[in-house]
Amino acid sequence: MKFVDYEIHTGKENMQIDSDLLNNAISSKSEEAIFRLYGWSPKCVSLGRNQKDDFINCKIDYVRRLTGGRALLHDDEITYSYISPISIIPDGESIISSYKYISGILIDFFKTLGVLLEFGENKKISTHYDYCMLLSTGADVCYKGKKIIGSAQFRKNGYLLQHGSILFGYDKEFLEKLFKEDVKGITTVKEILPNITKEEFILKLKKYILSQT
Repeated sequence: MKFVDYEIHTGKENMQIDSDLLNNAISSKSEEAIFRLYGWSPKCVSLGRNQKDDFINCKIDYVRRLTGGRALLHDDEITYSYISPISIIPDGESIISSYKYISGILIDFFKTLGVLLEFGENKKISTHYDYCMLLSTGADVCYKGKKIIGSAQFRKNGYLLQHGSILFGYDKEFLEKLFKEDVKGITTVKEILPNITKEEFILKLKKYILSQT
């Protein structure tokens, strides 16, 4: 597995990098998975591929993702992307199986920190929610029933791009103002592991990913 080290970019730059990595993998017929970590500056909302933007009611950067799903606020988080030929993922033609395989890498990493995560329960999705982290599916990753990692996927020419948000912390007041929702049912790394810094978390995750290559 190729690892792309953590860097901070604008929303537009981050989505372009993911798109370029996917297209380069396709054009080179790569047989190797890519795992990338990144952050965002300034804070940015990413919209799902077909999502409307009419709910955004404050001045903030926003960008459209290749992937579907609902909006995410990228602020105090670590974002990952995973690019791979579908053929090298066990049962990769199944979207749910591929989600669980990739998210399983993160679940196994959290085990090394003494934290047991689990996949979310399949729940009926309400179209009322614009904010991705308020929705739960069997492919989401939760801690004691609260969502901590939200992911989305895009497939093209036998390859997939999955990227997602690992919540490190969040600004509850700003989230509720942005999405006009009571933010509940989510948790963060800060809440679960209050003594770890973001820099330490990123370094530990990097070391874990590199140990799997």
